[in-house]
Amino acid sequence: MKSIFKNVAIITAFSLLTRMLGFFFRIFLSRTIGAEALGMYQVALSIFMVLLTIVSSGFTLIISRMTASYRVGAKKKEIGSLVTSSLFVGLAVSVILCLVILLFRNLFANLFTDKNCIYILIILLPSLIFSSVYSVFRGAMWGNDNYFGLCVSELLEQVVKIVVCVLLLASGMTALQNAMSVAWSFTLSCVVSAFFVMLLYFFYGGKLNKPTNIYRKVIRQSAPITGVRVASSFVQPLIALILPAQLMAAGYTSAQSMSLYGIAIGMTLPFLSLPSALIGSLATALVPDISMAMVQNDTKHIETRVQSSVLFAMFVSFLIVPIFIAIGDKFGVFIYDNELSGTLLQYSAWIMIPMGLTNISSAVLNSIGMEVKSFINYLIGGFFMFVSILTLTRFVGINALVIGMGLSSLITATLNLLMLKRKLKIEINIKRNLLLFIMFSIPTVAITSFLSSLLSYVFPMFFNLVISTFVGIVVYVGLCLIFNVVNFSVYVVKLKEKFAGKVNVSKIKQKKKEKS
Repeated sequence: MKSIFKNVAIITAFSLLTRMLGFFFRIFLSRTIGAEALGMYQVALSIFMVLLTIVSSGFTLIISRMTASYRVGAKKKEIGSLVTSSLFVGLAVSVILCLVILLFRNLFANLFTDKNCIYILIILLPSLIFSSVYSVFRGAMWGNDNYFGLCVSELLEQVVKIVVCVLLLASGMTALQNAMSVAWSFTLSCVVSAFFVMLLYFFYGGKLNKPTNIYRKVIRQSAPITGVRVASSFVQPLIALILPAQLMAAGYTSAQSMSLYGIAIGMTLPFLSLPSALIGSLATALVPDISMAMVQNDTKHIETRVQSSVLFAMFVSFLIVPIFIAIGDKFGVFIYDNELSGTLLQYSAWIMIPMGLTNISSAVLNSIGMEVKSFINYLIGGFFMFVSILTLTRFVGINALVIGMGLSSLITATLNLLMLKRKLKIEINIKRNLLLFIMFSIPTVAITSFLSSLLSYVFPMFFNLVISTFVGIVVYVGLCLIFNVVNFSVYVVKLKEKFAGKVNVSKIKQKKKEKS
């Protein structure tokens, strides 16, 4: 318990810092390059992410799992062979993908609503090769619980991206030139992070041993996961291709369609991803933890982790939802100077609840080897999202994406939880807590909205948002404490025990020095 608590704390601290930098970076981009350039970059990036998924997703998870299982038997040589073999495979796949894009770039250009997006995609290609190297070393360090090094490398990548982008952007540039500058910053940051994580791997005592036939095992086990995640990663580029086309069919121009897409994906969606900073930290720590528990057949440990993780995901998601429902419109105006992004945030805030449950349940399913079944649930949810976009865009415009994302997350989360109950033969009772969280949200929304309206006559927008958000969070957390929904005392006791242990150790050392 102490181990996973420490890991979650480390990951959360760095994740919050990294995401905070990324959040402010997006604010800078939206105000500097505009919604159209941001939309072009997001469209090209959505295609690139499919390629990145092919290269890295399956490898990272399988290497992490295999490294964790080899740790149980102290098989260091096998870990070195695993990393070396995976490097060769990852580099080969990434180079082949780059060549395919370059040779058939005219074909890929025709897929985009704006054909200029192909130039942005080509700039992103070198980062694919370096990401393949990064994913292998990341998986090995993940399996060895070296979370601190991973978090530092991700933070460094974010810092490099921001610095390079700020240096490249200049006044008077076109939307395409701005989008290309952002793409260059992404590529250079991937290069730096790949070299850095490689150095960290050796710093922590990792080695490269002679490659063996273990690469066949890696490919065999990672192929289904990669296939599943590649298929799921097609959702974003399909949205990037279909949604602007549907908006144009509804009467919007090409520039307007790209701007609306940029506002929804580049401005509103980052807000909805805020809970994942905490939930993702827990999910990252759960994968090797539950994988080792599966090897040791420790069902009690797994059940405890699942129950507490689902409750934690619900608590964190509901912590932010009422704030955005109450004053999301003001966040959009203050941060992006865009009223539509704030309005979309208010309408879509509820999506964070099923999104949080989907994130944590998917992580558990991946840990127990049920990636394919989890993917099927994802496909079922994704089907309803595309139906929503194809049928509702002409009536509700960009809000069709909000409705679709909500339905998709809700259906996927429900199916994932039902699958966990059947597979692990445990009870995951969320109805009572879900009802309580909803009840707590109602007064939180009312108080936050009312207070913000009063403060608007006295304070500037910044202080209005800070005070209103703080009071809203205090109201919500206070209600959780009063009704004992989340037992915070457990974490306080853990911290006290750890602190007391360090104090006792220091006292013993001091007494030994005095005797000597």
